[in-house]
Amino acid sequence: MAELFGFKISRKNEEEGVVTFISPSSDDGTIDIPGGGFYGSILDTDGRDRADTDLIRRYRDIAQQAECDTAIEDIVNEGIVSNESDISVQIELDNLPYPDRIKRKIRDEFDEVLRLLKFEEKGHDLFRRWYVDGRIYFHKIINTTNPKNGIVELRYVDPTKIKKVRQIEKELDQKSSIEKIKKIEEFYLYNDKGVENTGTGGLHGPNQGIRISPDAVTYVSSGLIDGNSGQVMSYLHKAIKPVNQLRMIEDSLVIYRVSRAPERRVFYIDVGNLPKVKAEQYLKDVMNRYRNKLVYDASTGEIRDDRNHMSMLEDFWLPRREGGRGTEITTLPGGQNLGEIDDIVYFQRKLFRSLNVPISRLEAESNFSLGRTTEITRDELKFTKFVQRIRKKFTPLFTDILKTQLLLKGVISLDDWKLMQEHIQYDFLADGHFAELKDSELLNERLNNLGTIESYIGTFFSKEYVMKKVLRMTDNEMDEMQRQISKEEDIEPEDGGIDIPQDTDGITRYPSQGGTPIPPDDVAKYDGQEVDDEEK
Repeated sequence: MAELFGFKISRKNEEEGVVTFISPSSDDGTIDIPGGGFYGSILDTDGRDRADTDLIRRYRDIAQQAECDTAIEDIVNEGIVSNESDISVQIELDNLPYPDRIKRKIRDEFDEVLRLLKFEEKGHDLFRRWYVDGRIYFHKIINTTNPKNGIVELRYVDPTKIKKVRQIEKELDQKSSIEKIKKIEEFYLYNDKGVENTGTGGLHGPNQGIRISPDAVTYVSSGLIDGNSGQVMSYLHKAIKPVNQLRMIEDSLVIYRVSRAPERRVFYIDVGNLPKVKAEQYLKDVMNRYRNKLVYDASTGEIRDDRNHMSMLEDFWLPRREGGRGTEITTLPGGQNLGEIDDIVYFQRKLFRSLNVPISRLEAESNFSLGRTTEITRDELKFTKFVQRIRKKFTPLFTDILKTQLLLKGVISLDDWKLMQEHIQYDFLADGHFAELKDSELLNERLNNLGTIESYIGTFFSKEYVMKKVLRMTDNEMDEMQRQISKEEDIEPEDGGIDIPQDTDGITRYPSQGGTPIPPDDVAKYDGQEVDDEEK
């Protein structure tokens, strides 16, 4: 068995005592191969690697389509928001049950991870690569003589040159005659010429690739797995067919318009009783005499004579025998209904729907509004949830690198990491202007609803119910508001405090008068103000 390249973090053998006959789920596209044998196992027998490589290249090809590129940029810009003053992503450790000293070290190491990734300047490109390819690989380089210094460098690995492999060794149970899993070993196989070139030479044959330890590579997949083949798919996978259809329709439309747009003439030349050869020569002489074949060369800006070639866009010259109607010239009309592009629009909208981006963002005729939230469509809400979901799919990139850093530097142990990784979250920077407008409008609508049921608080609705159901406040927000209100009650109104009358809850209730406003003097009375006779 060949040695693994790279470092390996020591861990306990958790498989001891565990008996199963089911292989681990390959939710990241890992290839399962049988273990054992003198010469090693064959990596690719069904062309799986070649298919993966072809898919990645196809994803990159369709990403260059204008409509796809626009959609991808919208998604990436929403996922990774750049700001001059704020960091694109921050680690959230509020739920981590560890001392502040440990939290500070974790935050420092996360900053180091962002520095190694050069995330502030390349975060957009990394997220786009992951989104288009459906996977991303990084080789974690350390100083083997002094591993406690942590990761020295992170190098991007082309996904067409590396593949995650799981080698499963089984043994036959004599009692049940069932093959039980004896040993599972995971590693990455790297081949500079591409993993599809491993062929049938085996994992350990010469020039077949390098076996790399799983701890030395960071791998993040899209999370989309083909249930039939087990291949990792990109989020662009469902756009392959619409893109090809749109390309074909657009190309056929161009060919049709170019070939049918101009009017062409048909020249019927009377050749009399001339023999065939002389008739053809006579027709050619007449055609060369009257045909104007001056063309414009757009590359050089020259006008040249190009009489030696004839295309379908030119006039037709046909011979006519004696006894006919003699020489005649007719005109063929150009194509009709050339301005109809309903089929193009149909396939464009079909492509837009497959890209998970609201059609209103991609259509040139649509205007983007930064107004009220009532103008936000259902598609925008679905798009926001989609961006949040793919952000979570991308965060294992930070988690794996952070884990390696903390373990190498001795900040935590492997057992500690298993307990804390569930409590580590990441806070991505949102589009500030749009989020502010949305929150402002939502608060305004909630306050309007509060004004509607304000007179019923204490009779039909409790104060706590209104805060939870109408104002949509959490328990923590409610407690915080109560603390702040209590604090402000102790401050004089002249100093910024609030004045709440005794034996009241601070809510002013006006009687209902059939939907009509109450008189101004009644408003002042309920507000506790004195009303002058002149104002009455």
